[in-house]
Amino acid sequence: MSDHERKGLAGRLTAYGDAGFAQFLRTAFLTSRGYGPDALDRPIIAICDTGSDFNPCHATAPQLVEAISRGVTMAGGLPMVFPTISLHESFAHPTSMYLRNLMSMDTEEMLRALPLDAAVLIGGCDKTIPAQLMGAISADVPTLSVAVGPMLTGSHEGTRLGACTDCRRLWGEYRAETIDTDTLRAAQSQLMASHGTCMVMGTASTMACLAETLGFMLPGGATIPAVHSERLRHAEASGKRAVEMARTGAPLPSQLMTQASIRNACVVLQALGGSTNAAIHLAAIAGRAGLHLDLNMLDSTGRDTPILCDLKPVGRVYMQDFHTAGGLPALLRELAGAALFDSSATAADGQSWAAVLDDWPVWRDREVIRDITRPVVDGSAIAVLRGSLVPDGAVIKHAAMTPGLRQHEGPALVFDGLMDLAARIDDPDLDVTPDHVLVLRNVGPVGAPGMPEAGAIPIPRKLARQGVRDMVRISDARMSGTAYGAVVLHAAPEAAVGGPLALVCNGDHIRLDVGAGTLDLLVDNDELARRRADWTAPALPKRGYARLFAMAVQQAGQGCDFDFLTATSPDHPDD
Repeated sequence: MSDHERKGLAGRLTAYGDAGFAQFLRTAFLTSRGYGPDALDRPIIAICDTGSDFNPCHATAPQLVEAISRGVTMAGGLPMVFPTISLHESFAHPTSMYLRNLMSMDTEEMLRALPLDAAVLIGGCDKTIPAQLMGAISADVPTLSVAVGPMLTGSHEGTRLGACTDCRRLWGEYRAETIDTDTLRAAQSQLMASHGTCMVMGTASTMACLAETLGFMLPGGATIPAVHSERLRHAEASGKRAVEMARTGAPLPSQLMTQASIRNACVVLQALGGSTNAAIHLAAIAGRAGLHLDLNMLDSTGRDTPILCDLKPVGRVYMQDFHTAGGLPALLRELAGAALFDSSATAADGQSWAAVLDDWPVWRDREVIRDITRPVVDGSAIAVLRGSLVPDGAVIKHAAMTPGLRQHEGPALVFDGLMDLAARIDDPDLDVTPDHVLVLRNVGPVGAPGMPEAGAIPIPRKLARQGVRDMVRISDARMSGTAYGAVVLHAAPEAAVGGPLALVCNGDHIRLDVGAGTLDLLVDNDELARRRADWTAPALPKRGYARLFAMAVQQAGQGCDFDFLTATSPDHPDD
């Protein structure tokens, strides 16, 4: 029997050259912790604890660990907790995206190294669930995801508030000097009224819903508020289910990840009005399974799939409302009834989604989860653009932009990186009009590094004071899933690797046509060739993770994963 075929504590033994001694020593160490012989014969369920003082969204992780452990023990397993890197959007410099792949490697290698039979991974804040799924798929061990869950909303002067869509709205009003500092501070205390992740359909909620769709999270788990007792009951049930998976050795992530399940995830992403960041994360998740997220397919599903969830930033309400309206399964039933969702796919409880939906409560709030014939807004949630400025593609949150800007032509105003943007965007003498196209470059995967959420370029203060609230903005960066506006993102290839964005000059005309799916730089080829001859690539970092990142990170269409981590990369030495 090979080491990987051994179960429980007898598996994945330390390489001393003597398997018997390795197991003897392992048992001795656990005996020193007070484990008796009966405990050591049980299936081992590894629980990844991502609680951290630097991750406020995961403040409830200790309670989830306890609930998962309780479920594991009730089902006859032995829970064992381990830590990994934990990432929060506001506590990682230069951006949490820079560390997502590192967290995925941490997760993968722990799942490969530890003597476990199944794993439950606690995630939530934006990059954590994608990183964990990437690692789990590469390790290919039975895995469940448990999200910490969304916050509850607060209230200020009779207005319901939630992070981070209202954070951005209020900050924009403050920049435009329509509210004062005292008003901003008073509202600030209500923006995040409980523990949990952002309570709009931002990246955290989107990725939790996609994890549930793909079969990594028990049905109904994505939307439960972080501080509800139901969240603990869901965690307990996940612990029980993990023991079942440990005993059968199935399903493996490789069995859940198919081209059909990727298409299902794209349909759900569009119906949710979800985060543009999900396009990057889903591409990376697919790549770990040897699959490809076709941007054309993402675009076509958007054109075919109406936005049915009336959630901010596209709609009106919040995640707690989505949960009480019926949750993700209620949305899936509506999509399956319209033949948009393939319900033969496997859910995390082991049943087909068709069986899950047959048993799911029939009632739903049709104002929050709309009928297929009554979408929240017209058009797709996320549209893909191509053209001379973005030959490898870009995305735009079609449903969250000003309709009048969906067709626009204007002169470029170029910012060469974040320092240049910070230095000039609020200059009262900045030569800018509402018709300008703001271009921010060298903030992509290589250029920033890490592709920060800087794509929602602030409206220049001189225009904000005049009441301008949206402009066409283009970058090779990302933006928060909680943000909105006529913001073109993920321009590929990025400027730092010589993409056309690097060649744009102030005054060049750019034409955007979201309906046609095009974004073009209106400069003749001879002039572009001259500019390219003068262009020089930026120097690579000299050492450490920064150098590894710059040399190995792929572009947005490939999920910004490292090229050596995809399923087409050389095999892991233990495979």
